[in-house]
Amino acid sequence: MALTAVLSGCSLMVSSATENLAQSLSSAVLNSDDIDTVEQGLPAYLLLLDGLIESDPNNPGLLLAAAKLNSAYAGVFTSNPKQAKLLSLKALNYAANAVCQKKKQACQITSQPFDSFEQVVESFQIDDLDTLYALGSSWAGWIEANSDDWNAIANIARIQTIMERVILLDESYDLGSAHIYLGVMATLLPPALGGKPDVGQQHFQRAITLSDGKNLMAKVTYARRYARLLFERELHDRLLNEVVAADAKVTGLTLINTLAKKQAQELLSSADAYF
Repeated sequence: MALTAVLSGCSLMVSSATENLAQSLSSAVLNSDDIDTVEQGLPAYLLLLDGLIESDPNNPGLLLAAAKLNSAYAGVFTSNPKQAKLLSLKALNYAANAVCQKKKQACQITSQPFDSFEQVVESFQIDDLDTLYALGSSWAGWIEANSDDWNAIANIARIQTIMERVILLDESYDLGSAHIYLGVMATLLPPALGGKPDVGQQHFQRAITLSDGKNLMAKVTYARRYARLLFERELHDRLLNEVVAADAKVTGLTLINTLAKKQAQELLSSADAYF
């Protein structure tokens, strides 16, 4: 009995140590302003996380870290559509497994009928935000990587349901990033085809407010998705010039802000041709 207790304690210590390592790796990536080094080094991190998960497959912390980094690499750094699909699917599977570890009734959440899916999402509470948001963001990344597949696009309503639940529980979570996802979904189409740019604008503005203007990608997405959709050049340029002039270094946002500044400059450079 004593030996069993000791071994169990050692197992918990190892599990905690690997989870802390994964979280530290994720934090180091998100707080880096060196895009090139992250792009070159992140694949090694992804392989390391795969190995850690293989030895501890039901560790929610490891699964969440792997979901975030695989989704980030698929959405930002790879230009290979096939690789983006593979990595985004891996991210979604990791996030879904993390959700399953949190709530057993959610173990089939990505394949449940919509009514059952809604009931499961409604059962998530504020303590579940990490896993719920990771599932929604990873799922959104998978849809983006598979935008040529109508079966994938049909899942957009599920992402909306998840992000609306996140906002209901705590709209300030991740500095209001759920609003960015909802803003994008509202501006996928022009008004004549059923898009809701006014709703999208409200979400983008709320995301900017909740982050105190520090999430620069909120402004870039606002400019790209709303200002360009409605050909509002003045708003477009103002938002992007604010991003270019801003400091990218914000804890947890430095990498995404550095990318946002790069994208803002590219959008400004192409503005004359677009408008």
